[in-house]
Amino acid sequence: MSTVMMIESWLQSTGLTLPPLLRDSRHHYVLLTRDPGLYRLPDGRPHPVLALADEVVVAETNDDHATAAAAREVARRRRIDGVLSTCDYYLPAVAVAAAALGLPGSAPDVLRAATRKHLVRRALAVAGVPDTAHATARTWLDARKVAAALGYPLVVKPVDLNSGTGVRRVADETALAEAFSAITGPERNSREQPLERLALLEQVLEGPEVSVEAVTTGGRTRILGITAKTVEEVALPGGDTAYIETGHLFPAPLDTATRAVVERHVVATLDALGYTHGLSHTEVRLTSAGPRVVELNPRQGGGFVFDLVRLVTGESPLALLVDLALGRDVTTPPAGGTAASAAVSFVTAPADGVLRAVRGAEHLADDGRVVAWELPPAGRVVRPADNNDRLGHVLVADPTGGRAKEWADEIVAGLDLELELTTPAETGVQPAR
Repeated sequence: MSTVMMIESWLQSTGLTLPPLLRDSRHHYVLLTRDPGLYRLPDGRPHPVLALADEVVVAETNDDHATAAAAREVARRRRIDGVLSTCDYYLPAVAVAAAALGLPGSAPDVLRAATRKHLVRRALAVAGVPDTAHATARTWLDARKVAAALGYPLVVKPVDLNSGTGVRRVADETALAEAFSAITGPERNSREQPLERLALLEQVLEGPEVSVEAVTTGGRTRILGITAKTVEEVALPGGDTAYIETGHLFPAPLDTATRAVVERHVVATLDALGYTHGLSHTEVRLTSAGPRVVELNPRQGGGFVFDLVRLVTGESPLALLVDLALGRDVTTPPAGGTAASAAVSFVTAPADGVLRAVRGAEHLADDGRVVAWELPPAGRVVRPADNNDRLGHVLVADPTGGRAKEWADEIVAGLDLELELTTPAETGVQPAR
């Protein structure tokens, strides 16, 4: 039985799953947070992150010095065996606290670079790892110059946000202006951390997208597997295009040679960053010139990828997160899971409006293919502009073959969203299905 320090958390997905996993593994945890009020469920009940904590310590987690001081104060009165978080925005803080307590973790400067998209690309360039053409822009004049040099279409993204927030494909200067303004306008993220307000412009990567799930310890990386990702392009009113992940399949149906090339490319990426300890979820496009990194995430895969990996391999990335924090051996994989393939398909709104009901879900509980699902309550919904706008999901497993994604898509397609669409002029609503 051990006690870990959890520095903040996501509210959904991994944030809901890790607290009961810690409890069921007979671990204790201290939650370090700047705002306990953040951790509430939609119905007002305490979030599991808050409800299952042995202790809640309020500290300014957006400040490294305050975080380290709070970690030391807690460690003076109770034993802390590891430090962790599921939230991207606090991974550098985890590294700072772990270093302050002499506990396992990556170096803080490595985590700061790994959570900044332009610094990842800089590390790839220094190490000579093949990458897409790119440049950063802090001013509109710089953005226009970079776009002229790289050529349209381009992908424009903030360097320090997650879940596809602000990532846009632009075809011309008008769309670029819209995307650039959206990236450089906000001063803080959803956790009140200051943003760099820096845009990263990249040449478009064409080809199927996958993500590589891995664990690194002692500077050696072990690949857990590769996930196939369904990514849809959604046209936005400003003329730009958003990328929305609408489904995942594990394992990705790749041939042996392709899999080996992708895995080598990701290991080279992690080595270029000096990433020696932790989980990673690296998104890659399979281009005609070879694999190219879309972005690196120094954490477990979100969007229920962690559940897909567990079902197929028998290895839980969230359990690995705990083991890594505690300095345990993570070099030996388990014998295998209960499924040959597992997939998740997400529910999204086709338009902005008011959701009245979701029909067709009454048989989910009796469908042996379905492992878990979550559907949205009635209320206002929006057509997705990033992955945060997904409404729900259905997760399925195929014990003997590779049909999981086909099944998941079929089940979600059978759901009927009873939606009242908001008219452009907001003069009323019209019923739609």
